[in-house]
Formats: sequence, structure tokens, C-alpha cells
Amino acid sequence: MIRHFVMLRFRDDVSAATKAGIYADLAGLGEHLPGMIGFHAGPNVSVETDLVRGCHDAFWVDFEDASARDAYLVDERHRQIGARLVGLTVGGIDGVTVFDMEVR
Repeated sequence: MIRHFVMLRFRDDVSAATKAGIYADLAGLGEHLPGMIGFHAGPNVSVETDLVRGCHDAFWVDFEDASARDAYLVDERHRQIGARLVGLTVGGIDGVTVFDMEVR
């Protein structure tokens, strides 16, 4: 399984409702992408505030395997949602950090 983490630095003017809409759209990708087996999103609640580095929100997607993750990355709907998301972050793409981990 591949766990695809995305840490976000949203602009201050982005509402909770806007974030929820983005997350709902991302979760909805599982309806047409086989192998997307889980989605979770929410705010950072860490007490290690000096280590947050502005990432106050995140989501992760679980995929059956790397090929399912790769299909997600090139999916047109994912790309459209991703472009909207990048437009809402501090510094555009600089406000997004991605980390993929193999989970056994």
C-alpha cells in the first residue's frame, strides 16, 4: 500500500468551507479511481508548534499500490482539483508538501 501525504499552507483568507469542498472533491475521486482505498483530511493539532512550519492542514490518500497512486497523479479530475488547491496556498506550489510512504 502507498500512503500519499499532502501537507498544506493555506492562505489566511481560505475558509473552512472552501477547504471542506476541496477535500470532498478529492475524496470523490475514489468513485472512479480503482485502487484508491482511503482518504482522510483535517487540521494540524500538533502541540509542537515550532515544527509545524506553517502546515496547518493536511490530507492523505491510501492506494492499493504504486500503480493506483500513479493513475491518481495523472487523472484529469485530480489535476483540476490540484490546480484549485495550489491557488489557495501560500506561494502557490510552495505551499504544498508531498510525501509518499510504502506501508506494509
